[in-house]
Amino acid sequence: MTQLENQAATGADRPVKEPRTISSALIVEDHPLFCDALMLTLQLVADIHSVRTAHSIAECLAALEAGAKPEVILLDLNLPDSDGLDSLLRVRNAAGEADILIVSSITDSKIIGAAIEVGAAGYVPKHSQRAVFQAALRTISEGRTFLPEGFIVNVSKSPGDEPTPLERLQNLTEQQARILRLICQGKLNKQIAFDLSISEATVKAHVTVMMRKLGVQNRTQAVLIAQTAKFDNLSAS
Repeated sequence: MTQLENQAATGADRPVKEPRTISSALIVEDHPLFCDALMLTLQLVADIHSVRTAHSIAECLAALEAGAKPEVILLDLNLPDSDGLDSLLRVRNAAGEADILIVSSITDSKIIGAAIEVGAAGYVPKHSQRAVFQAALRTISEGRTFLPEGFIVNVSKSPGDEPTPLERLQNLTEQQARILRLICQGKLNKQIAFDLSISEATVKAHVTVMMRKLGVQNRTQAVLIAQTAKFDNLSAS
């Protein structure tokens, strides 16, 4: 392990994966010049030549739904259609075995910590040198978490503490997360059933399980939990 990796890979290990060589990537970035720069960086520092691009969360999800299976997704958080951690959760849920490496100009420690907590495999500030990207890709290929140099993981939480809103949201299935997003839009069960092409009874069952997982008693409380996972709130705190 290089000194750079030793300094930066300070996060808790993710679910164990066998060390592997990353050979394919999906870049989710809306600035064409930076997207081209990332493609060149992947080729030069990691010999990754199978690279697809998407310019929005919607394009990313569409590509994954259509069968794209990148081994790593390089995701910008500040996209026009991004909705903070909710968007990261959606990509993570659709990504299968792919690791998600956040590449962002946002360097707030709370946001970095929240992104890792939600399931990102690493976080690289956009201004980083190529050596940092090389270290990040090597680190996540070994099943470890890559964090920016100087970032300190919050270890103050005790085992008996209540789970955070982010931890509760992580327990939702993809369908439950979809339903929660629609609830946040003010939609009723009948409207949600129509939007998702499922029965109203199925929606009610999902809502019941979802509220139990979130530890709330009603839809209003569920919306409040969801709102805490938005970057606007994290940045303002």
